[in-house]
Amino acid sequence: MTPPFSKLLIANRGEIACRIIRTAKRMGVKTVAVYSDADRNALHVEMADEAVHIGPSAPAESYLDGAKIIAAAQATGAQAIHPGYGFLSENPDFVEAVEKAGLTFVGPSSSAIRAMGLKDAAKRLMEQAGVPVVPGYHGEAQEVVVLAAKANEIGYPVLIKARAGGGGKGMRKVDTAKEFKDALAAAKREAKSAFGDDKVLVEKFIASPRHIEVQVFGDSQGNVVHLFERDCSLQRRHQKVIEEAPAPGMDEATREEICAAAVRAAKAVDYEGAGTIEFIADASEGLRATHIFFMEMNTRLQVEHPVTEEITGVDLVEWQLRVAAGEPIPLKQDQLFIDGHAIEARLYAEDPSSGFLPSTGPLDHFDVGLRGRIETGVEEGDQISPFYDPMVAKLVAWGETRDDAIEQLAEIADGVEIWPVRTNAAFIANCLRDEDFEDANLDTGFIERKIDDLVESDEPYEAIWQTAADFVVLAETEAHEDQPAGFRLNAPGRLTTSLSFKGDSRVVAAAEGPAFEAATGFVDPDRVVVFADGMSFAFDRGSRGSGAAAAGDGAILAPMPGKVIALDVAEGDSVTAGQRLMVLEAMKMEHSLTAPFDGTVTQLSASEGGQVQVEAVLCVVEPDAD
Repeated sequence: MTPPFSKLLIANRGEIACRIIRTAKRMGVKTVAVYSDADRNALHVEMADEAVHIGPSAPAESYLDGAKIIAAAQATGAQAIHPGYGFLSENPDFVEAVEKAGLTFVGPSSSAIRAMGLKDAAKRLMEQAGVPVVPGYHGEAQEVVVLAAKANEIGYPVLIKARAGGGGKGMRKVDTAKEFKDALAAAKREAKSAFGDDKVLVEKFIASPRHIEVQVFGDSQGNVVHLFERDCSLQRRHQKVIEEAPAPGMDEATREEICAAAVRAAKAVDYEGAGTIEFIADASEGLRATHIFFMEMNTRLQVEHPVTEEITGVDLVEWQLRVAAGEPIPLKQDQLFIDGHAIEARLYAEDPSSGFLPSTGPLDHFDVGLRGRIETGVEEGDQISPFYDPMVAKLVAWGETRDDAIEQLAEIADGVEIWPVRTNAAFIANCLRDEDFEDANLDTGFIERKIDDLVESDEPYEAIWQTAADFVVLAETEAHEDQPAGFRLNAPGRLTTSLSFKGDSRVVAAAEGPAFEAATGFVDPDRVVVFADGMSFAFDRGSRGSGAAAAGDGAILAPMPGKVIALDVAEGDSVTAGQRLMVLEAMKMEHSLTAPFDGTVTQLSASEGGQVQVEAVLCVVEPDAD
């Protein structure tokens, strides 16, 4: 079959750029990558047929600069631009600029994006199309007094949501009228920073919500089909962590009704290409069509699209390219069916044991295994940068049943080996093995309620200490045999070695046999790293201690590289325990730094708008005298 385009530019980075390149290559379409300074040696650059540098690492100066991307397409002879997701994928002005340049935008029209891009206007449109929406205020007025009055009318708790964008940015749950003003200010500030638009809407907060979304697809001939639903209820800070298809507990009658509503929503804006209609379901009495409400439409490919592909056998990127070239949707509705069950987990560069703070740095060791479907944009030796989203990979498993898929994905997460960057692999496995998850007792508050049970301690237990010692002794005894640095454990001789973990030093005797057979790891002259159950444990050899000394109790250290976006104190200010001192932004997330006790700010080295490095002393609080 003739490819729809001869050359395609991908206006994105990371795993989605690699994903698009793979399909384009299979279809015989040449690809052009774009890259920032930080991505000069990235995997998507390596995979593409051509690559064009588009600017500095900051997204605003590279991946969000539409003019540079269009110029790159013209310079390389690309006929079409695929935006992936994020960045410019839902920017109608960019769509118009692409078309004005004589290029094809792989996605919906600018008018469809505008119609669905603002949540308040989209909900008014959906009401007209007969699609049920969550009770709330979707009007234009933005004065605090008006929004507070509307919240009182709706009844607490309410949810403040940015009308632009997504991903949980500009979103706050408010339980009482007393909290409304501060929550509104925080939501507006975050929305302005993330989307350049601080307007919000206010909706009734649903107490037992499940996030159900329907994949839709339209073409230029007016055809629209759905590819069934996904459940994306497992979220943390409104960011999806685990997604699955089909939604557990969805009966055929409810599925038919919700999918029909999604098709009506897409037809209401003459939708072309891949899109997702997102619903919030009140699951207090199970999934029922009368208790499922429209939330918003994502006018692009979704991060979680692989689970839909796995249960339908469809390549959604291929469909995107063909429909963008004017072809009809390859399959009709009655040709689509559900086969088995698929689950996807987002592997993030973050440290669950430290409050899920982002983890940046080099990927000195990177192995996510060969089982399942792994979508990633990095490889060993790459860097996890503070400039972009912290997702390292998507781990996807398919099974004939939901139980099969859960078991496979949990084993994939257990086998993740990444160091020194920290990940949420163990957290993912714990979520999947939770009894309520296995029984499909789900809602969007699942993780928040169970967080203490789902987060593993980063302290090694005795079997890990023992395994580290075994690895060292085995490496030393086999050194003359020129063995590789990574290995699975075999029984070493009975020798001892000196190890240290965060200042805890021990002399450990190697075991007569394997201490922990599921572990893997590697040894170098300075350390031994043990991988077990999705976690990494790095021991210094020879009692070298834990590295740099910690700052004093009153020193506020930057927990990761980032930008100070709000500074609430000055030198000499009196502060109380728990009072916010400043807000640090990194990897699209805000992190508040607070006073550890009552005292006085005696030193302040941070400035609003300034970039800081990890463990930099931002300020010092001297405790009040007793």
